Amino acid sequence: MAVEKAQEIYDADVDTGALSGFRVGVTAARKAEEQIKLLERRGAHVVWAPALSVDPNRVDAGALRAVTEQIIGQRVDMFLATTGIGTRAWFEAAEEWGLIDPLLETLGGAEILARGPKSVGALRRRGLRELWAPESEEFDDVLEHLRGRDLTGKRIVVQEHGQSLSMVAHALTRQGAEVINVIVYRVESAADPEPMFRLVETLADGELDAVTFTSAPAVAAFMQAAGSVGLRDEVVAAFQADVVAACVGPVTAAAFEMWGVPTMIPDRSRTAALVKMLETELPLRREGLLIELAGGHQLLLHDDAVILDGAEVKLSPAPAAVLGALVATPGNVVSRPALLAMLPSGTAGSEHAVEMAVARLRAALGTKAVQTVVKRGYRLAVAT
Repeated sequence: MAVEKAQEIYDADVDTGALSGFRVGVTAARKAEEQIKLLERRGAHVVWAPALSVDPNRVDAGALRAVTEQIIGQRVDMFLATTGIGTRAWFEAAEEWGLIDPLLETLGGAEILARGPKSVGALRRRGLRELWAPESEEFDDVLEHLRGRDLTGKRIVVQEHGQSLSMVAHALTRQGAEVINVIVYRVESAADPEPMFRLVETLADGELDAVTFTSAPAVAAFMQAAGSVGLRDEVVAAFQADVVAACVGPVTAAAFEMWGVPTMIPDRSRTAALVKMLETELPLRREGLLIELAGGHQLLLHDDAVILDGAEVKLSPAPAAVLGALVATPGNVVSRPALLAMLPSGTAGSEHAVEMAVARLRAALGTKAVQTVVKRGYRLAVAT
């Protein structure tokens, strides 16, 4: 791990010039300077517009202390830790109040599930051990892990992470659980929305190559800003065309699904990995995107041309829209609702339209080019 971290830092600190001539929007508030520096050292022109408050830790100390004291006084059967920053902030507050020891003792007797490595790290620093954490780092997979279990009478503590998890609490309650939500902090939109409005307008005018997002609330704030200035449709269209919506991880990317926006995520949910992904992806898109399909076939996309094994393939608008979504994240699953949202106006009446568009795409590229993932959606069958 130390070697990997050292290599990541080394790679991130190299001047490559690979992004010269590219314009990248950055929506991060926290640690924005680090990301901007990494992009600029690669030659990118950065447009910074924080989507959220630079100080995201808006804690209601009175309410947090009250729920902490409530938890200490009760049995806890399960603890769901959702973010590292939230878990750390809660424990630090409890330490200030002189409640950290009884809190850790209470939680230590519970079954602990963590959403990802950052929450795992926050737990272990306090001597707590998670029983399970999903490889995907998605909270939906934590819920899926619990879905088949009888939770009748179980008291579950859920640490919230900036956005309300009230729907999660309701879902667990339907399984018989008693849920206590610990609201450690709430994120708020940036105090000055003008930079965000300008970023939205720049994107809608076709003057950006990519926009980076490091949290789901930032996605929500960005799309709200686009709606506020009447440019939401133009923003979605830009992302569906050739602007990369670069998300640091799957949780952030999931926030775009309702808009039908294709996203790209790095192999690791880290800022350096996000920048490295853009360093590779943006030049490829300018030169044309070459994808190795399963079965030894080559798919080349350049401007509006689709070329399979050297021969141009003509696609009507609906299958072309589906292909555009699938190649945005080759090999990753794109849900039917997301594909439906991307179909041209007049063809997206129901998910049956997605099935028809996929069928036509398979007819053009080969029946094995697009795989069906049961109950999830479709993905491009790329070579492994």
